[in-house]
Amino acid sequence: MIARFHLGGGLGESDQWALVFEAERTIAAAVEAAGVGEVDGNEFGGGEVVIFAYRPDAKTLYRVMEPGLRALPFRLARVVLRHGNLPMMS
Repeated sequence: MIARFHLGGGLGESDQWALVFEAERTIAAAVEAAGVGEVDGNEFGGGEVVIFAYRPDAKTLYRVMEPGLRALPFRLARVVLRHGNLPMMS
């Protein structure tokens, strides 16, 4: 699952980063507690932040993550759900 948020220009501001990091910790804890996948991090750039998470059942993963994603004060641009097992990168 990939969630994209608009931040404005460039890499965003430090207060935006702090909000994303806190939300990511909260979301990761919820995902771990529910046993539905793994939050794999984020990427800032191009005026947006992208949060990555993995699990074969993308809909279940999104349901657990949705409250935390919606709690962020940024405009949610897009969520992409990818279904099935993806090969692990090494």
